[in-house]
Parts: sequence; structure tokens; C-alpha cells
Amino acid sequence: MKNNVTEFLLIGLTQDPAKEKIVFVIILIFYIATILGNLLIIVTVKNSPALGSPMYFFLTYLSLSDACLSTTTAPRLIVDSLRKRKSISYDECMLQLFAGHFFGSMDILVLILMAYDRYVAICKPLHYLTIMSRKVCSILVALAWVGSFVHSVAQLFIALSLPFCGSNLVNNYCCDLQPLMRLACTDTYVLNLLVVFNSGAICMVSFIMLMISYTVILYSLRNQSREGRYKALSTCTTHIIVVLIFFGPCIFIYSRPLTTFPADKLVVVFYTIGAPLLNPLIYTLRNKEVKTAMRKLWSNRKTLHIKQ
Repeated sequence: MKNNVTEFLLIGLTQDPAKEKIVFVIILIFYIATILGNLLIIVTVKNSPALGSPMYFFLTYLSLSDACLSTTTAPRLIVDSLRKRKSISYDECMLQLFAGHFFGSMDILVLILMAYDRYVAICKPLHYLTIMSRKVCSILVALAWVGSFVHSVAQLFIALSLPFCGSNLVNNYCCDLQPLMRLACTDTYVLNLLVVFNSGAICMVSFIMLMISYTVILYSLRNQSREGRYKALSTCTTHIIVVLIFFGPCIFIYSRPLTTFPADKLVVVFYTIGAPLLNPLIYTLRNKEVKTAMRKLWSNRKTLHIKQ
């Protein structure tokens, strides 16, 4: 069927001009904080020898992915909140969809790598340096990039196969498969099953795997010393909080039939903008090593500035 749509009109979060100004301010603050927070983590890890372990190596990629995931939607939402006509071209829509799934998938895979790192560190401490060498970590991250690319290409292929011949009004503030399938001039039942299998199953299976792995890790802590148990428990608790914050919205969005709920837009906002902001906050507020490294980095920069 022929595709007659060259652009889409986005309804956005609200059509109330007063509320749109509030949206502009809130999302702008959230986006700036997200970029600065994740950038701070990346800079701190890269410049702190004390944070040279694989866990922090993976953390830099999680922060990079979070910043990019937020960038796929937040800037357009900020600009659109000041415009009456919220339009996005067909090509830009497909690019946004691809980028959103790519960095969202990258987040999932990096969280899995971080859980694997904690499992090896706690359950196989004598072989940790051999198993989690820098070369192995680099290969794992490269595989995560490849996996994210394959997943995103599959999502993009489904989107490009959709025929549009009627309304081009997207009931959302960004492009994703679910709102686009509602506009398609064809039966999307099978395509929706593919989306649920592709994205929904990935979210659900990954979440279950992560919860099982952290259960095994926490169970194995009974043999640790009190100090080691406390440190490992603090780190694992931080990871579990991030996993719950990220996977809750992800499962809600992608692991269900093609239906619309009033909370859909807010859940998408939390998934694409809220979670990427909370991740750096959680890792800095709950991680003593990161906070110490940040203070040292800030202190060194102040000292260097004074000498100059």
C-alpha cells in the first residue's frame, strides 16, 4: 500500500498553552541536569585512577547511553512546547525511532554487563581479574553496541513497512512503533506481536535475568565478612534500584497489546527523560567511591586553577 505521509504532527504532552510553558521549563531543567550529571560521571571515571575497575568502565557507557537516550526526545519536546504546530518529517521520525531503541537497548545490555561484573566479583573473586580483564570488557561493550544496532534495525524495518494513507496525527510527543501502528492503513496485529516479542520479550527476559542474578549475588554474600558484605550490598542495592527504575516503564510500554492508557505519555517521559537523570543521581549519592573521586577531581582542578 502506498505511503502518502511525508510528515507527522505530534500532539505533545498537552495542548494547553499555559501547561506547555511549564513543560518547557521542567523538561529543560531535567535535560540540562541529565547531560551535566552523566557527563560528570564520565569525566570523573576517566580521570580517577581509583575508579579503574570494570564496574566503572561499564558505568561510563551507561552514562553515555543515558545522555544519548534523553537527547533523542528531550530537545524536540523542549522546542515543540513553544510551537503551535508540532511537526516532524517522516525521515526524522524514523531516525528518532531508531536512536531511541538503540540507546534504550544499550542501557539494557550495559545493565546486564554490570550485573555480570558484580556476579564475578562476589562469587568468583579469585578469578575476577582474569575473567573481567580490560580486553574482555571492551569486547563485551562492543557486543552490546552490535546487539543494540541489530535490535534497532529490526524495529526500524517494522516502522518502514507501515503504510500511511490517512491521519498523520501522532498521539505522543515522540515517534515510536506503538503510536505509529495506530495510524497504519493495515492490520497491525501480527506486527504488534513482533514488537512485543522483539522489545517486550527483551525487556521482560532481561529483567528476570537481572533479578535472578542479583538474588544469587545477595545469597552468596552470607559467606562474606561483615565489611565486605556491607560494601557489596550497597553496590548491588544501587544497581537494583537503577534496574527497577529503568525496566518498570520499559515493560509497561512494550510488553502489552496495542492499547492506549492515560498514563502512556508520562511513562514514556519517565523512561526517556526521568530515568537517564535518576541514574547519575543514584550512583553519585549512594556510591562513596564516586563521591570521593568527584571531590578529589574538583579539589585538584581548584588547586590547578589557583596556581595558574
